[in-house]
Amino acid sequence: MPVPVPVSVPVSETTPHAPPPPLTQRLPRGARTAVTGCAVSLLGLLLYAAITGGAPPGDGPDSGGAGLAAATVVMAAPLAVARRRPSAALVLLLAEAAAAAALGLRAEQIWPLFPVTGLLVVAVAATRTPRAGLAAAFATVGVQETYLQVDLVREGGWARALAPGFLGVTACLALLVLLAWLTGTYVSQRRAYGEALRAHAAARAVTAERLRIARELHDMVAHSIGVIAIQAGAGSRVIDSEPERARGALTVIETTSRETLRGLRTMLDVLRRTDPQPASGVEAEPFSGLGDLDRLVATTASAGVHVEVRHGGERRGLAEAVDRSAFRIQESVTNVVRHADARHCRVTVDWRPHELSVEIVDDGPGHQDTGSPQDAAGPETGYGIRGMRERVALLDGDFTAGPRPEGGYRVAARFPLPPTEAA
Repeated sequence: MPVPVPVSVPVSETTPHAPPPPLTQRLPRGARTAVTGCAVSLLGLLLYAAITGGAPPGDGPDSGGAGLAAATVVMAAPLAVARRRPSAALVLLLAEAAAAAALGLRAEQIWPLFPVTGLLVVAVAATRTPRAGLAAAFATVGVQETYLQVDLVREGGWARALAPGFLGVTACLALLVLLAWLTGTYVSQRRAYGEALRAHAAARAVTAERLRIARELHDMVAHSIGVIAIQAGAGSRVIDSEPERARGALTVIETTSRETLRGLRTMLDVLRRTDPQPASGVEAEPFSGLGDLDRLVATTASAGVHVEVRHGGERRGLAEAVDRSAFRIQESVTNVVRHADARHCRVTVDWRPHELSVEIVDDGPGHQDTGSPQDAAGPETGYGIRGMRERVALLDGDFTAGPRPEGGYRVAARFPLPPTEAA
């Protein structure tokens, strides 16, 4: 009897892919350094132009142009660490804005710091905790609004600061910082949501794989032990009167035990394997399918149960998943002997145009109270019926199992066939 072995799946197909790194981290180190240098130089140039009103730096020592240019570059230097430490860069730039206000510089002379601090608020809110992002937004609004109001009052008093036009500028400045904080928060939430989705998908994949392995182990071990129990019972009844039949039952027990042990070893090898190539010297055996139904019937019949097999419709090839699952439903025949105490069992395989129907019916009294041919302890308490139901559900089919009103038990499954197989 072929022993079912799970298909080896490469680790790359079962392990969720890591998210791609940000665009800035995909660039080479030299390119990132060049971009950082350009950003610092651009901010320094904008600050110099804003402070001097666009005048070029003088050449004489008394003009102070070279010193001012160097000072603006120093003011822009915190941008060099903005990618790794945006919070520190934001604190330094806000401190520079406060120092500029104390030195008497007008707001329009350091305006390039305003949009840069807004971008840093986006970075802090996107990469740090929500509390850190909110603190960065409040600090930025406080420094910018204070600078603007102090500058307006110093130039024209409170009448100028409360003018409708400047009130609109004040509101727009606060709204820009709020928009920056909302943008960073959105990016942070999207990243957290993506990580949660990946973790959920990984957990579902692990659970699905665990259930699949559990089904395969149950089908392999339970059916093989069932065959051994059937043959052992049959052999014990005829060991004195028909030694040859008893010897044949022992032979079946030996063969089934060896095949089960070989299947378990192969399954463990597949589970330990991380590459898609077969292990050296070990080849996975094919899954059992409807082609093994005759062998299963012969094994059951040797235990004294008359099994009638009926085929309807035109036989054709099936996908491996459908063929394997349909055969697992057929293994209810083994449980007829184990639990039902039946003398007759009928197996019907109906090949319809768009579906495959499988039905197992027995006349045993053992199901009247137990509720399950797979598990004598009660309905749905074991893994036989549960495993069948899970297999059929994975293939979008229908499964029913329960005692019949006229006595006995009925297990039925319907598998929809894809268009290619239905044809």
